[in-house]
Amino acid sequence: MSEAAMNNKPVGRAPNYTTACVAMFGVNITCVLVVIWAIWGLIAALLLAVGVNHLMERARVWAAARQAASIRRGKQV
Repeated sequence: MSEAAMNNKPVGRAPNYTTACVAMFGVNITCVLVVIWAIWGLIAALLLAVGVNHLMERARVWAAARQAASIRRGKQV
């Protein structure tokens, strides 16, 4: 009998890696900011941090506008 035929357990749900992804994003951005700080100084690292924060806030606004437009069209995003 083949292994596929013997393994008749139902397929489980995929694990949720959202928390791990957010944590690793924090670690990675910290490493990038430390390297930029070491090479170009604190001002450059702070400007990059402010720029990334601004883009993340804009992405939230864009997502909300997209969701509102989708709801007006009668679809859920």
